[in-house]
Amino acid sequence: MDLVLELADIYLLDDLYARLLPVSAFAGSVNSTLFNAASSLNASYPVLSTDKPVISAWSQLVSYLPHPPLPAEFFKPAVTSAPLASAWPRDYLPRQAISLFVLTLIGIHVLYFAFAGLSYRYIFNHEMMKHPRFLKNQVKLEIQSSLNAFPVMTLYTIPWFLGECRGWSKLYTDVGEYGWGYLFFSILWFLVFTDYCIYWIHRSEHHPICYKWLHKPHHKWLIPTPFASHAFHPLDGYLQSIPYHLFIYLFPLHQKLYLGLFVAVNFWSIFIHDSDMITGHALEKVINGPAHHTLHHLYFTVNYGQYFTLADRWGNSYRQPASELDPMIEVNKKEEKKRKEAMGKEQ
Repeated sequence: MDLVLELADIYLLDDLYARLLPVSAFAGSVNSTLFNAASSLNASYPVLSTDKPVISAWSQLVSYLPHPPLPAEFFKPAVTSAPLASAWPRDYLPRQAISLFVLTLIGIHVLYFAFAGLSYRYIFNHEMMKHPRFLKNQVKLEIQSSLNAFPVMTLYTIPWFLGECRGWSKLYTDVGEYGWGYLFFSILWFLVFTDYCIYWIHRSEHHPICYKWLHKPHHKWLIPTPFASHAFHPLDGYLQSIPYHLFIYLFPLHQKLYLGLFVAVNFWSIFIHDSDMITGHALEKVINGPAHHTLHHLYFTVNYGQYFTLADRWGNSYRQPASELDPMIEVNKKEEKKRKEAMGKEQ
């Protein structure tokens, strides 16, 4: 998120904060000592005088907000023809936190509706909605659950993003620092590390001590659609995201690669919630795909993994997808029963 925030600052937020929280709004809170110091820096440069500037009602309102110490010369642009400056610089913690919260919230909404919407329209088999265990108005409920969770999940996540932006992670920008070999290795290591961590977090959430209130809301969707991918209890969704954030504090990862992987894993979470039961493909015993996750929603205690089947095999929780387990069988039975009943009435 440090790259996203930097771009947002350059193209939008610098100007926005300068207009919403201009230096001039805080002029009245600066004591005369600061003004005198400003004058002594450059007597020929116009600075704030003892005459109070005319400020708007908005400036009066925001002047009560906290701000970092402002050097005397920082006030000069506020009283000259120079571009506006904000009293909240880019590295000010409250500004970073607010900016990250808003950007993340917008980003997850765009990603969710774009990817889930496309998957729902072009990949999800809408015949699944005829399944006996598909809930009334389920798609609407899935979306409502996701929208309710997003703000809280985002709030939990902000400390991780703040750490990135303040240089506490192991993100790097120069490929030459670790080489191309490590760059490609880090992709596989990121997937293996996060998959194994999520496996144990996910499996722990099925423990009776917390399952009912923490993870059961997600298992309400026995026949999920792609919109169920983020329909979690907020704490549940956050806990399963921790490995993604933790990785870059333990291992070096390229900044742009991390951003790409972060989007990709969210897409994968959407993709595996399409209730698909296509079986027999070459990587079926290696990749934990939609068929595996469909079985997890139906049978609860199998296939906890996110990308691979290895953790489930080690944990004795793996169940192989098979055509006889396809939920479409129930749909076809239901439709056949309705057809026979209709024929009986006609006779």
